[in-house]
Amino acid sequence: MAKHTTYIISEDARAQAEFYIQALGGEITSVTTYGEVPGANEEELKDKVINLSLVAAGVTFLMSDSMFESLNPGNVVSLCLEFPTEEEAHAAFDKLSQGGTVKHPLEPAFWGALFGQLEDKYGISWMITSDTSACRESQ
Repeated sequence: MAKHTTYIISEDARAQAEFYIQALGGEITSVTTYGEVPGANEEELKDKVINLSLVAAGVTFLMSDSMFESLNPGNVVSLCLEFPTEEEAHAAFDKLSQGGTVKHPLEPAFWGALFGQLEDKYGISWMITSDTSACRESQ
């Protein structure tokens, strides 16, 4: 069984998160910037948000700043599924990517979890991960 989290790509994740908190109540629970990523060396990206976790209206959302692509309606939200095992993550990734486009292969990420991104044949963006990943609410 997977855990679902909505992942929002933003022009300004911090400002957008604050708006949701003011509108719905809640709090930002964690923020990681590109500058905190091991091996990051692009000075102009160092303050960009690579992962922000917030709770608004009792629901956990994850967000990041868009760093490499233009934002348009349809590419600002990804459905993130976190699986308890790598086998389940691989099975879901393989099936969802059939007829679609792999944006990032399912492989170990710098934070220690399996992670991949794809767009299915219907244009829906998915993030697939194993346990202890970016889709998990920060402790």
